[in-house]
Amino acid sequence: MPRLVMKFGGTSVATVERIRNVARHVKREVEAGYDVAVVVSAMAGKTNELVGWVKDASALYDSKEYDVVVASGEQVTSGLLALALQEMGLKARSWQGWQIPIMTSEAHGSARIAAIDGTGIIKGFTDAKEIAVVSGFQGMHQPTGRITTLGRGGSDTSAVALAAAIQAERCDIYTDVDGVYTTDPRIVPKARRLDKVSYEEMLEMASLGAKVLQVRSVELAMMHRVPTYVRSSFDDPADPKLGTLICDEEDIMEQQIVTGIAYSRDEAQITLRDIADKPGIAASIFVPLAEANINVDMIIQVVSDNAATTDLTFTVPTADYERACALLNEHRAEIAFKELQGATDVVKVSAIGVGMRSHAGVAARAFKALADKGINIRAITTSEIKFSVLIESAYTELAVRTLHSLYGLDQA
Repeated sequence: MPRLVMKFGGTSVATVERIRNVARHVKREVEAGYDVAVVVSAMAGKTNELVGWVKDASALYDSKEYDVVVASGEQVTSGLLALALQEMGLKARSWQGWQIPIMTSEAHGSARIAAIDGTGIIKGFTDAKEIAVVSGFQGMHQPTGRITTLGRGGSDTSAVALAAAIQAERCDIYTDVDGVYTTDPRIVPKARRLDKVSYEEMLEMASLGAKVLQVRSVELAMMHRVPTYVRSSFDDPADPKLGTLICDEEDIMEQQIVTGIAYSRDEAQITLRDIADKPGIAASIFVPLAEANINVDMIIQVVSDNAATTDLTFTVPTADYERACALLNEHRAEIAFKELQGATDVVKVSAIGVGMRSHAGVAARAFKALADKGINIRAITTSEIKFSVLIESAYTELAVRTLHSLYGLDQA
């Protein structure tokens, strides 16, 4: 029988009644002839509550025990869903990450999946016709035998990795939205749901601010070529919509030049003034930041008139802004900058589309359109299938709407 992985997020399992609704979705796929593995998140708000308890217990907490506590939210959900399925007359059992096992690195709180042994789950399918209900977000570091967690959004990653491990026909990610949209419908009411998005486009959209899927889950789907649907758990289980398919570019018949507009408010800008324009200066700035696990995104270097000094502007996540500034000031003598300037009232707006590969002037049109609206661009980055601009946060909605209309993404 074909195999299917279904993943349900926190809002989908927020109450026992919603868990019963999830069970009805699962029953529909079982009756359609699938062997089903279900991956579940913790009930909405539960992980935040558990994290709060950890911090109350210990300000400088042990990350290994942190994982033990926060992984328990998914364990509760998996047990409740297994019970709900059994109540419907279906065979089901819960699986924790260490039971499968899902083997990970030792980076507690942000572990990466190293391997999954799907033998036990497949045996349950063939021998007992049993639905596997898997706790997402968690695994184990085999050498130490300790529970690990995969970081926020890790249940998406668990689901796609499991789908690859058991050679599932597809992976359905159920959320509180009915698919991937051309942009945030809260900003642009004319935003439309996309029937299909390529892996490459979804990876860019997820990394540039779209909250629908976790970045690592898209990476895994692309690596293992797992067809992945984004669907709504709030659809009627008897009459669900298809949602959005994440798939190979070759599987999309008609391709837009630009597929979607994403934005991220999680940006802070740092500018170092009058630093020496000589070899090694960039390394003296970015190596300490990398060693402190501070991710740097946009980088712009402007050489002064005398060609002896330069200004360097770059962005970091907002949460790392204060730490980055403090670290740079610690290395001030080595870097020899005259002044450090920063801003947190910035936002990154991006246009994504594989059609950019074969069309010239896509970004230039955006720059002109933004200029016509009086929006100043502070920084620009580009790749083969996207470009991003850094602007003042006050212009976020105007910029998103402008680009959405410019590339013909408004709903007909």
